Amino acid sequence: MSEPGDTPWPAAELGPLRRLRVIAGTAKNAVCAEHYFDVAPERLWEVVSDLEHELPQLLPRLRSFTPQWPSGERFEAVAVSTLGHRENFQVLLKSGWCLMQSKLLLGAMAAEPEATGTRFAFLSGYRFPGGGSVQALRRVGAESRSSALFERLRRRIEARDQS
Repeated sequence: MSEPGDTPWPAAELGPLRRLRVIAGTAKNAVCAEHYFDVAPERLWEVVSDLEHELPQLLPRLRSFTPQWPSGERFEAVAVSTLGHRENFQVLLKSGWCLMQSKLLLGAMAAEPEATGTRFAFLSGYRFPGGGSVQALRRVGAESRSSALFERLRRRIEARDQS
């Protein structure tokens, strides 16, 4: 007869999109948007995972995003806004999944194959006391900002295809 502690706990693995949705559901007032792209997941992820070159192209208020000592899936990066604000991020980047956290900000991206293309999701939020109230104000216009981000991403994918 086995002891109760001898039984292994069941394990469940969440895909990148479900993981992002869980984070969106637990983060206070995070903005999360999803879009279907009619491109292969590898092509889409090649663009969005090039954080240093492509993230500033996708986020208009971001001047630069510079990885520091990238070695493997986890690394640090320095983001500089167009106003000159610097923020240090802890980054986890692997195929189909990216989580970026600083003391003040949270960002995540996820991608999975869907039909003949890719389902992509992007999340952003604040991590400071009172950030939920600020984020709630950002909900106004969030849909149009998300649509603009997805359009910029579509153009960046096309630009990569042409080079």
